[in-house]
Amino acid sequence: MVFACQENSFLKEFKTTVSSCKKSQIKTLVNQKQTILSGYDVVFDDTILFPEGGGQPCDLGKLQFLTDGNECEIPVIRVSRRGSEAIHFIETEIKEGQSVKQVLNWERRFDHMQQHSGQHLITAVADKSFGCATLSWWLGEDISYIELDTPEFNNINELEKIVNDYILAATPVIVNVYEADNDELKKVRTRGLPDDHRGPVRVISIEGVDNNMCCGTHVSNLNQLQCIKVIKVEKGNKGHSLLYFLSGSRVLNQMGKMMQREQALTSILKNSPLVHAELVDKLQKSTKTTSKYLQALLKDLAVLEAAKIKQIVPKPTHYALHRKEGDSDFMNTLIREINDQDILLFLTVGEEKSCGNMVLYGKPEFVEALGPKICALLEGKGAGKGSKFQAKVRNLSTKEKASELIESYFKK
Repeated sequence: MVFACQENSFLKEFKTTVSSCKKSQIKTLVNQKQTILSGYDVVFDDTILFPEGGGQPCDLGKLQFLTDGNECEIPVIRVSRRGSEAIHFIETEIKEGQSVKQVLNWERRFDHMQQHSGQHLITAVADKSFGCATLSWWLGEDISYIELDTPEFNNINELEKIVNDYILAATPVIVNVYEADNDELKKVRTRGLPDDHRGPVRVISIEGVDNNMCCGTHVSNLNQLQCIKVIKVEKGNKGHSLLYFLSGSRVLNQMGKMMQREQALTSILKNSPLVHAELVDKLQKSTKTTSKYLQALLKDLAVLEAAKIKQIVPKPTHYALHRKEGDSDFMNTLIREINDQDILLFLTVGEEKSCGNMVLYGKPEFVEALGPKICALLEGKGAGKGSKFQAKVRNLSTKEKASELIESYFKK
């Protein structure tokens, strides 16, 4: 069956009738978690909501109808194809025979049309002009890619110019529908169909460029793509290449985001965008050097702190030390320098109002008795073994209470 969305990709609203409504479940992401959603699979006499296929995600939209004189509106959560039927998943039951108006999420649909037609154009040019066949493609939320059967592709600029010349020439895009045994189908570039396909076959023709079987929705003229930008080419699996691209409104949206980032960097770096890369490179090298100096100074400080503790007379049973600028190396260096389990060391590093680290070091029986309690006080997560308990903590503001706990333990 050829759906209404395939006969006219520019329909935004459509009146139809419910053919069937059956209980169903789908797996979907809710708040970034995989969730099983209960609802209903609905089939209509026809639909303008495209079911996922041909590398193109499904359309979204809503159903509007009257029931008992009341206006109702139900969101369509997913549309999938099952044989010759488009299955619309909704969460609310709807009666068979109910007349409804389908309202398409046009912004999402037109974006998919621009990316899908853009893919057809790039694929055709890559094959025709550079001898690189497309093995697969992926339409992402922000960027799409085409998998080419070549280990590398070094003709980005040439390909980009050719495809944009076709757009500038306002090349027509024509949809033809043929019966499965029509000889015209032998002339198309791609002739594969899903195993469960039944009925007429759609061929998308970019005039003078390409003829390709496809179930997806497309623009009617390449000028509706506005432009295509090839972002990059990366190595894929099995000696293939991934060509990333943007088409239509995505080019403008990406340009807007890039300009915002450029303006923000200009404000931070206090210099022209032409030298941003050079300035960031200098900053990275400077930061790396400074970090090395800081590590060396912290180790020197740990040695000095250890010497100071070892000089305390009489030898303390326990000692607490906090350094907000310290790190794990600082604590471990201090422990190595003291090298005395008779002194229970309670060491913490990090800002009091943020996360940090702790180490409790001393005799195993002391560490075992106090480590978990101190970790809980600091809202940490860690473990102990032998003479050392270490943890990442979330609340260093309670370290004084932890010190009091140690103090009371040794007064027993």
